[in-house]
Amino acid sequence: MYKSYIKRLLDFTVALLGLLVLSPIFIIVTIGLYFANDGKPFFFQARPGLREKIFNIIKFKTMNDKKDSNGNLLSDSERLTPIGAFVRKISLDELPQLINVLKGDMSLIGPRPLLPQYLSLYSEEQRRRHNVRPGITGWAQVNGRNAISWKRKFELDVWYVNNISFSTDCKVFFTTFKKVFKSEGIAQDGQATMEIFNGNN
Repeated sequence: MYKSYIKRLLDFTVALLGLLVLSPIFIIVTIGLYFANDGKPFFFQARPGLREKIFNIIKFKTMNDKKDSNGNLLSDSERLTPIGAFVRKISLDELPQLINVLKGDMSLIGPRPLLPQYLSLYSEEQRRRHNVRPGITGWAQVNGRNAISWKRKFELDVWYVNNISFSTDCKVFFTTFKKVFKSEGIAQDGQATMEIFNGNN
């Protein structure tokens, strides 16, 4: 009952209220990133969702598009703007995903949606992370976020799929605020965020 009906109703209600309450912050961050990123405050990218259906995730754009002399994008750490670093540190870059939740692309709680090119690299067990809607935050995020290995992250994602419940979602929801406040697990050592998944991590 919870997984099939109540979770989606709670997602929609909380996302709508969240957007209304946080709209002043949303507007301020949008304006700041508009000037920092040459008029591009938002970042859109294809991600696999429920049952691997592709959708466009919406995030605040925290990195600029600067390139080297050969026309290649600079590293993540070199493109991360000062305001982008601040927005990412307190996880405000995830705020526009409330729109994805309203649309039904995502849930508030669930495995984080990753890149489509990773789909062919998953084991059958890891692929089960797509049996539920992806989330803005999730079990892996409150148990290490980007500071843990891909292998461990997928283990936590599958554990969530097997143990989804109202109590688990409440624990993730409130623990997320604690993690954001302490700025824990934002990046792996030597990385601006997380290293690329190659199927062996």
